[in-house]
Amino acid sequence: MNKMLKNLSKVLSVFVGLTIINVWLFRSNRSTSYRGGDATNLIEEFAVYGLEDYFLIIGIIKVSLAIILILSLYYNKLRLFASLGIAIMMLVAINMHMSVGDELIKLTPAATMLISSLLIVYSTKNSK
Repeated sequence: MNKMLKNLSKVLSVFVGLTIINVWLFRSNRSTSYRGGDATNLIEEFAVYGLEDYFLIIGIIKVSLAIILILSLYYNKLRLFASLGIAIMMLVAINMHMSVGDELIKLTPAATMLISSLLIVYSTKNSK
């Protein structure tokens, strides 16, 4: 069980880290069915939520946490910090979708990242 939790934590760390990096660095200007409101890119999505452009610093925070999460494959002590940080960011993302009345399908990516991050937290704390 202990080995399985460690492996789960590692696999989910890669999944969450790469997904966040993909969304913020490679897909930020692409339209997806998961963007808030009728937004076709991240800047428009932030406008849907009533956020100013400077809130895009959230992307720097998310990408930094994603990189730290991937680095935690080599530096285990970083995993709890990074996964908790991402979980908090995903709670905020879900709240933002709900605040503008998005349909549930648009919450799916953030909810998946939240659940994955919480599983990382659980497996990190219980695999020692």
